[in-house]
Amino acid sequence: MPAPDLIDVAELADTLAGPIAPRVLDVRWNLGGPPGRVAYLDGHIPGAAFCDLDHDLAAAPGPAGRHPLPDSATFGTAMRRLGVTARHPVVVYDGADSTAAARAWWCLRYFGHPLVQVLDGGWRAWVDAGQPQEPGPARIVPGDFVATAGAMPVVDANAAADLARHGRLVDVRAPARYRGESEPVDPVAGHIPGALSLPTGANLAESGRFRSPPALRDRFAKAQLLDGDAPVGVYCGSGVTAAHTVLALALVGQPAALYAGSWSEWITDSDRPVAVGPDPG
Repeated sequence: MPAPDLIDVAELADTLAGPIAPRVLDVRWNLGGPPGRVAYLDGHIPGAAFCDLDHDLAAAPGPAGRHPLPDSATFGTAMRRLGVTARHPVVVYDGADSTAAARAWWCLRYFGHPLVQVLDGGWRAWVDAGQPQEPGPARIVPGDFVATAGAMPVVDANAAADLARHGRLVDVRAPARYRGESEPVDPVAGHIPGALSLPTGANLAESGRFRSPPALRDRFAKAQLLDGDAPVGVYCGSGVTAAHTVLALALVGQPAALYAGSWSEWITDSDRPVAVGPDPG
């Protein structure tokens, strides 16, 4: 039985044919391109609307990072344009690994939508299952979703630093970026002092789908994220891939706060310390 925050291809196909079809959002996106809209227009799940991560799920880059959270009014306007209503479920998907889809899942949950699911395996799983495809833009009836911020936990830079000292702050970027050996995106390399390294990619099986809940639970237990007493926070480069680990933790019942500004915000203040080297844990 799929976890409540995930839906598989067969279940989605059934619900799309049912009396209360979910609003489906295509969130295909890659850092640096190619544009996800091009892939969407080439083919998408029938009826899906294209959700642009850079514009619909983030504010403009600046001191708050490369993908700051949009405000409630802006996010609500975007979701209504995409046909989102609070009365119907929303299913989000990306190319395969659920990284961008998890950002959409998190934003919709944060802004108060009661039922959002990620298509496990994304577009690749849909195509591999022989499900129908639709080219070109879908006809979208505007929705009436009203966004209200605050339904998911977040932390700012100060709270992230406190978590690194007194809780568990997780850095989900590639190990070389964490260690400060390589930084292909941001101008400063390294990590927040006290954060532990737990790369997002290991949340997935070879198929590109999420690992089973027991496997995820074992992974997070070894990192001491399931102790119960210590609060957990997650960050990445700009708050996108961190949402993937927040979702993975939710699949095993562990709440976690997102540091939305993440590393790209942390380094905008030269007074904030930067650590390099391996995870001491």
